[in-house]
Amino acid sequence: MARGQGVEHSNTLLQHKAARGARAQRSVRSPLSVCQKLCYAIGGAPYQITGSALGFFLQMYLLDVAQLDPFHASIILFLGRAWDAVTDPTVGFLVSRSRWTRIGRMMPWIVLSTPLAVLSYFLVWCVPPFEQSKILWYLVFLGLFQTMQTCFHVPYSALTMFISPKQEERDSATAYRMTVEVLGTVIGTAIQGQIVGRARMSCNPEGGSAQAVFNASMPPVGLNANVSYSCLDHTKQAYMVASGVICAIYVLCAFVLLLGVQEHGRCSGWSPATHPCMSCHDGIDLCPVSPDCSPVPSAKPLSFLKGLRLVMGHKPYAILVTGFLFTSLAFLLLEGNIALFCTYSLSLGSDYQNILLVIMLTATLTIPLWQWFLTRFGKKTALYLGITWAVPFMVLIVCVQSSLLVAYLCSIAAGASVAVAFFLPWSMLPDVVDDFRIKNPESWGHEAIFYSFYVFFTKFASGVSLGVSTLSLSFAGYVTGSSSQPPAVDRTLRMLVSPVPIALIFLGLLIFRLYPINEQRRQNNCKLLQELWNKEPDSETDSMELGTVL
Repeated sequence: MARGQGVEHSNTLLQHKAARGARAQRSVRSPLSVCQKLCYAIGGAPYQITGSALGFFLQMYLLDVAQLDPFHASIILFLGRAWDAVTDPTVGFLVSRSRWTRIGRMMPWIVLSTPLAVLSYFLVWCVPPFEQSKILWYLVFLGLFQTMQTCFHVPYSALTMFISPKQEERDSATAYRMTVEVLGTVIGTAIQGQIVGRARMSCNPEGGSAQAVFNASMPPVGLNANVSYSCLDHTKQAYMVASGVICAIYVLCAFVLLLGVQEHGRCSGWSPATHPCMSCHDGIDLCPVSPDCSPVPSAKPLSFLKGLRLVMGHKPYAILVTGFLFTSLAFLLLEGNIALFCTYSLSLGSDYQNILLVIMLTATLTIPLWQWFLTRFGKKTALYLGITWAVPFMVLIVCVQSSLLVAYLCSIAAGASVAVAFFLPWSMLPDVVDDFRIKNPESWGHEAIFYSFYVFFTKFASGVSLGVSTLSLSFAGYVTGSSSQPPAVDRTLRMLVSPVPIALIFLGLLIFRLYPINEQRRQNNCKLLQELWNKEPDSETDSMELGTVL
């Protein structure tokens, strides 16, 4: 062997030794602090704050403030959600092909998407000064906001796999995140509802029936003909003020996430100038890189269709997304119609805001309890118990005519199930990604694809629920601008908040019986991954390499 070749081989060997030393140091990396978990969790608040405002109020805003007919409103809601769903796998594919920067691979997407997301969200809640192209206005800005929000949320969701290599730390961080996200739902609902409610209280519409509709603790449900234009303008301004406050919170949360969370995807001490190892295995992103941080030929990026086939071909992932597609659709139908149900079916429109806050606050308080429960009894057990917990109360709420006490009781019970619907999907998804890594050791760096397709199916369910709800009300004879509705609307609302969601819940739970990752398999995958990350090269091979060099 030539002298130069021997020196080069010796340098390569030393680099591999340095890589093993770096892995050994990373294995004793200090655990995530409470502050880091909180900063990570705060980054999830903008998605839920804006999502709750849109989910609970946009339908009624389009019908009763923007004065669109139900058919056009259903087109905007469905196309907006459909476009939102399509952007998720597209953004996930682009994120998976992104280059690493000094702040990571996910963080640049979050930083760059925030300004446009904030601007487009504000314009969604503005009524344009023209009538002819009002539908186009909402389609454009709702679609732009959904796109920018996807560019924020998909990288943020995939960031779960890049904050720690340990399952227990990721589960704990996910519990923090879900608690803050449910609290974000409360914040979004409270900001939108209270600001608009105060604006409605300041109005003094003539006529008793309109006065009942303009209660301070509920969003706009019906605008009677005797309501003055000045009151309507005041309500429009209130929606703009509420959206401005939410936009400010959006920017603040993104800033906290950027400063408080470190994205780990390369070896400790990595910089573009000096790369400490040839094959950088951080326990998270096991993809070989060259010294200039570009993928080596053996780590070719996947095409979009190959990525789709790869993730959907993994059985646990397909079962997980299919099961939660139906259970998410059930709770989204309940979410999208609870305002109208309380107003027209239960005659509790004046207490709608309080009922909604009870649901969200209960969900926030019960997430730590569900975290403790799943660590003790397993995630599948928590799933079955938590999702079915709300079913008896869904039956009870439609069997009573008008009872505030029963409504609050059902709200508390529903909040516990909402916590499971929020928390368990994101807690189980990292387990599926780990299982995929064990079954496909040659394929790494596809976390964003897994998360993006999962968000795609969730948003698809949301779009279906909004479209079905609005069209069903249209067929039932919903009258825009009226404080009372025909009996068919009451029957339709009762179907949309109880029998249909219950059927979807049981269908989803039947699918989950096929979910193969139990606690034993999850713990075994954790051990196998840890062995893979800490695996040392064979000593005999090292001796042969040293002999060749000498």
